[in-house]
Amino acid sequence: MSNYIEYNDTIAFHPGYYIKEIVEESGLTQEDFAKRLDTTPKNLSLLIRGEQSLSIDIAMKLSRMIGTSVNYWLNLQNAYDALIAEFRSERELAEERKVFEYFDYKFFRDNYGLPDLPRKKDEQIEEIRKFLNVATLTVLSKRDMAVSFRSSTEDLTEASTIKANVMVQIATNKALEVNAPKFNKKKFEEAAKYALTLTKNHEEFYPLIKKAFWEAGVIFVILPNIAGSKTNGATKKVGDNIMLMVNDRRLNADSFWFTLFHEIGHIINGDYGISFEKETGAQEDAANKFAEDSLIPSEQYQKFIECAQFDLQSIRQFANTIDRDPGIVLGRLQNDKKVDFNDWTMKPLRHKYKVKTVI
Repeated sequence: MSNYIEYNDTIAFHPGYYIKEIVEESGLTQEDFAKRLDTTPKNLSLLIRGEQSLSIDIAMKLSRMIGTSVNYWLNLQNAYDALIAEFRSERELAEERKVFEYFDYKFFRDNYGLPDLPRKKDEQIEEIRKFLNVATLTVLSKRDMAVSFRSSTEDLTEASTIKANVMVQIATNKALEVNAPKFNKKKFEEAAKYALTLTKNHEEFYPLIKKAFWEAGVIFVILPNIAGSKTNGATKKVGDNIMLMVNDRRLNADSFWFTLFHEIGHIINGDYGISFEKETGAQEDAANKFAEDSLIPSEQYQKFIECAQFDLQSIRQFANTIDRDPGIVLGRLQNDKKVDFNDWTMKPLRHKYKVKTVI
């Protein structure tokens, strides 16, 4: 570090710059001057080179030794520090602009009410920074910034990492606004069973599940997806609570319920983090198994498969038997390659949800 800095036509001198002049004018060696100042030669050398901030102790010793005020020296240090901070802030903003290239400001404006600031990128950056409650957007490029990234996501692009962190940051901030009881695993397991009774209640299920989860200490958040985040959902400990987030990337009934129970499985297994598309590993397999067996009991599903009747009427009848939305059964059959994804005759069984963001 230099003992002076020039930035935006302004020069700030580190106190060491002036101390060096005083030492030279004194005719003393640095070692002798340091002894008279009651400090070490090394400490004095660091000060002169601007590699160490001036302490109040040294400021007082200088004032006694050469007759200046303590504030004179402290003001020099403060002015130097302020310009350094301004310089670093501008450099940080340049890095933030690179991260901002991955953002679509319109998403935040339309979904979360941020002000319309056309062609004012720096102001847009400031608004997103405040909205996400981060000191700098650059922190979003760090894996595990907000929650665990599992090992199978090591090849995730920087863009997807940033967008996934944004999703979790929004959900976490929303969770922090909620005052919920302490997480109770037993109550949550009961709440999950209750949620299974609501799969056919397309209009009212969300507030009912949200309330039941809240009572168990789990804060349930559904967010509009950020294109390219490649996330399905996320779970995170927030104080004494658990945040459970899913997005509307695929809000067909079958996808929604599977994603929800996949995340529930992670919570019950004590495994928190972000769930990405095509993620692999033992934790994901366990969460998938939990979701599959919760939504469609394995023994009943196996008996249904053995009948090999997968027309509309058969699917509806089986879904009614297990008290599930028929779209969930259809999704499982398609995933297991028993029914083609492009079979248009199955369209009546599909139901798509829509997320409405309240600003």
